Amino acid sequence: MTEPTRAPHPQEALIPAPPAAPQRMRGGTERTRGSAERTRGSAERARGTAERARGSASRAGAAKGAREAAPDLPVARVVVDTPLPHLDRPFDYLVPTTMDAEAVPGCRVRVRFAGQLADGYLLERLSDSEHEGRLSFLERVISPEPVLTPDIARLARAVADRYAGTMPDVLRLAVPPRHARVEAEARTPARRAASPGVAGGDVSPPAAEPLDETADVGGPPSGPIEGAGRTEQGAVPTGQGAGPTEQDAGPTGQDAGPTEQDGPREDAVPAASIHGESIHGESIHGESIYAASIYAASIHGETTPGEAASHEAAGRRAARAYGDAWRAYPAGASFLEALAEGRAPRAVWTALPGTDAAGPSWPLAIAAAARATLDGGRGVVVVVPDGKDVALVTAALGETPHVAITADLGPAERYRRWLKALRGEIGIVVGNRPAAYAPVRRLGLAVVWDDGDDLHAERHAPYPHTREVLGLRAYQAGAGLLVGGYSRTAEATALAETGWAVPLVPDRAAVRARAPRVRPAGGDAELARDHAARAARLPSLAWRALREGLEHGPVLVQVPRRGYLPALACRHCRAPARCSGLPAVRPVPAPGAADPALAEPVSTDPALTDPVVTGSGSTEPVVTRSGLARSAPAEPRAAGPVCSGPLALRGGHAVPYCRWCGRIAGDWRCPSCGGTGVRAVVVGARRTAEELGRAFPSVAVRTSGRDGVLATVSGAPALVVATPGAEPVPDGGYAAAVLLDGWALLGRPDLRAAEEALRRWMNAAALLRPAGELVVLADAAVPAVQALLRWDPVTFAERELDERAELGFPPAVRMATLTGQGAAVRETLASAGLPPAAQVLGPVPVEDGLERAMVRVPRHLGSALARALKGASGVRSARKAPDVVRVNIDPLDLI
Repeated sequence: MTEPTRAPHPQEALIPAPPAAPQRMRGGTERTRGSAERTRGSAERARGTAERARGSASRAGAAKGAREAAPDLPVARVVVDTPLPHLDRPFDYLVPTTMDAEAVPGCRVRVRFAGQLADGYLLERLSDSEHEGRLSFLERVISPEPVLTPDIARLARAVADRYAGTMPDVLRLAVPPRHARVEAEARTPARRAASPGVAGGDVSPPAAEPLDETADVGGPPSGPIEGAGRTEQGAVPTGQGAGPTEQDAGPTGQDAGPTEQDGPREDAVPAASIHGESIHGESIHGESIYAASIYAASIHGETTPGEAASHEAAGRRAARAYGDAWRAYPAGASFLEALAEGRAPRAVWTALPGTDAAGPSWPLAIAAAARATLDGGRGVVVVVPDGKDVALVTAALGETPHVAITADLGPAERYRRWLKALRGEIGIVVGNRPAAYAPVRRLGLAVVWDDGDDLHAERHAPYPHTREVLGLRAYQAGAGLLVGGYSRTAEATALAETGWAVPLVPDRAAVRARAPRVRPAGGDAELARDHAARAARLPSLAWRALREGLEHGPVLVQVPRRGYLPALACRHCRAPARCSGLPAVRPVPAPGAADPALAEPVSTDPALTDPVVTGSGSTEPVVTRSGLARSAPAEPRAAGPVCSGPLALRGGHAVPYCRWCGRIAGDWRCPSCGGTGVRAVVVGARRTAEELGRAFPSVAVRTSGRDGVLATVSGAPALVVATPGAEPVPDGGYAAAVLLDGWALLGRPDLRAAEEALRRWMNAAALLRPAGELVVLADAAVPAVQALLRWDPVTFAERELDERAELGFPPAVRMATLTGQGAAVRETLASAGLPPAAQVLGPVPVEDGLERAMVRVPRHLGSALARALKGASGVRSARKAPDVVRVNIDPLDLI
C-alpha cells in the first residue's frame, strides 16, 4: 500500500527494492517445492539482514559504542518527511535494542536521511529487508504513541496517488503536530453504562496492526458500472459488491499493485437498547452513553449485551428511535436501518429547506444517522465547511459522546481531542476539512455537508477535496458515505448517475410545505407596476418584502460583495476608474552603503510632515529622521506602464484608493472625458447596511462578513446584511429575505458560476421560515433562477453535468493544471509521458508572469494521468530543477 505507483530510482541509497513476483508453478509437487524454496529464501534474507546488522553494530561499536539490532522484527519501514517527489517511498532502517519496545507501528521517529536528521513515521516492523546494502539505525523514537494508524496510512497513500502528490504532504494534513504535555496526560476512561456484559473502567487501545501493503485500494467509479444500472426507488446500495470494475476506476487514481482483497470486515455489533425507555436508571442521555459503550467494546473485540440480537432488529429499532429527522425522505428509514445493521449505504442527500423553532433540519438528520451508526458499534466522521456549521451539528448531537475539532481551539486542545478519537475513547468526530482524516476506529459512516463550498478544497499540496478524501476512505473501510447539501454539485450528481450512490431526496409535498415563496424581481407584471424597477438596485418589490418581513421578525439581505464600494467608474462617461500612478521602485544601495530598508523608522505624525508632490502628481509626506519636514524628492518611480489597478472607496467620506498598490488617488481624473467625479459600479455589504439604516432608522442593522461573522441572531425584528456563507442562523428563521445583485454571482468568469450562485442562494433561502417570502434580483429566465423558483436542484445539477460532459469539463473528464515558468511547464509536459488520449491546452500566460497548461483525459485514464505527472515531477526533483511546477488535479478554478 505504501509503495508509490512508479518504479524506484536505482541511484538512491537505502531504497528497498520491490519484491519480484514469483512465477506460477504447475502441479502439487512443484508448488510444494516452490513454497519450500521461498521459505528458505526468506530465512536466508532474514539471516543476511541479521548478519548485516551485527556487522554494522560491530563496526560502529569500535568507534562509538555497540548498537545491536532488535532480535525480533529488526527492520523498521519508515516514511520520511521530505517534500521531494522522487523520494516518495518508504525506507528501511534497523531498530536498536534500546528502542525495541517503543518503536511500534505508527509512532513518530527521527532518522538520518541524506546526512541530516529528518522526522518520519514508522509504518511497520519486518523480519528482513530487500535492500542488500548496509542499513542505518533509527536515531530516536520521538513518541511511542501510534499516531499513524494503518487505515490513515492507506488513505494517505491513496490520496497522494489520486492527486499526483506525495505521501508526506498528505500526512502533514492528516496528523496534527505533537503536543508533548497533552500526549503525556492520562487517558480518559471510556464512559460505560452499568449494564450486564459491559464492565466499567478504562478502555485500553488495541495493539497497532501491521500495515497491509497488499490491500486493494479503490473508490467511487469513474464511469457507469457495467451491470449495475439504477437501483429501485427507495433502495440504498451498500458497499458489498459495488466497487469499481476497472483498475483505473475511482478517485484513487493509483495502481494498487497486488490485487489481493482485504479480509471480510468484522460484523458490526447491534445495539441492545430500546430508545425512549430508561436503561438501568439512564434516561435518553444515558442511551447515548450506552451506545458509546457498545462502540468502545466493539472496537476491542469484547462481548456486548446486544450480541444476540439480529441485525435486522437493530435496524428497525434505529429507524423507530431516530426516524423523525428522516421522516420526509422515502428512503430515510432504510438508510438508518442499513447503518444500524452494519452495512455501508452510500447516498447523495438533498436536504429539506426551512428553519423553524428547532433550527435547520439538516443537523438533526446528521445526528440521527450518527447515533444509528454508533448503535451498530461503528464510528462516524462528519465534515462541515466552517465553525458555524460545527456548532450546529454539536448542538444537534447533544449528550451523545463526540468531539468537535476546529482550528480555533488551539494546538493543545485540538491535539487532545484528536487523541481521544485515536485511542478509541470517542466514536464521533465533527470538524472542518482536517477532520476527514480523524483516526476513528471501525469507521461506519463518513458525512460531508455542502460539498460545493470552496472551504472543502485544500489550499496545500496535493490540494485534495474533502468529498474525494471521504469517498476514498469510505470505500477502503467498507463504510457508508453521505454527501449532503441544500443544492447538489455536478460531482455528487456523477456519483448518483453511475449508480455508486443513490439520491436521497425528500418528498415533494414536504418540500412544498417548507420551501420559501420565491419571487424574482424584474418580471413583466412588476415592471408594468413600477417602470423604474429595471434600473433600481432595490425595486419596490424588495422594499415591500423588507417592510412586511420586519413586522414579524428578522430579515436577511444577502450582498455578494464585501466592503463599501469595491469598484468605481467615471460619473459622466461610465469608464472604469483606474489608478494612474507609477509603481514605486525600491532603491538599490551603493556598495558599502547602508540598506535604506534597514534604516531606523521615521515619524509619521501628520503634524510633523509636509505634503510633497510626487512624480505621479500625488501628495506624499516626506519627513526626516528627527521628525522635521524637509523638502526632498519623492520616492523613485518606475518608468513604464502605470499601475492601472481598480479604484475603490472604504467609506462615505473617504478618498478613492487603488486596490492593487494602495495609492491614494485624490487627484484622479478620467482619461476619457476629463471628469473628476466617480460613481459606484458595485456596492458592498457595508454601503448596503448604511443605506438600509437610513431607510429604516428605527430598526437595528446587523452585519456579518469578513470583518466579523455572526453565528446566530435573535428572533427580534432586525435587518441582517451578510455576504454569502456568513449568514447567521436566526432563532425561528427569517421572516423574509432579499438576494441582491444576482448578476454579480451569475456573471463571474467561472465554470461553476451558475452552480455556485444557486448553492449560495439556496443556503440563504433555507434559513427562512417555511413559506417565507424570498425576493431574488435576477432574471427569471436564467436556469439557476428557475431551479430556485421550483426548488429543484437535482434537475439543474443533471443539466449542468450533461453540459460539462458535452464540453469536456470535470467531472465528466479528468483535468490537470500545470502552473509555473513557461519553460518549466513545457519541459514537464514533454517528459511526462501522457496517456495517448490526453489533450493539452496551452500553455497560456497567467498572473505574476507565470504560464498554465491544462491536460484533459477521459475519466477512466485519471490514474494514468496522475502517474505520468507525478513521474515528471519526480524527474525534475531528482535533477534539482530550479523552477517549481504546481500540479493540481481537478481544481475548482479551471476558468
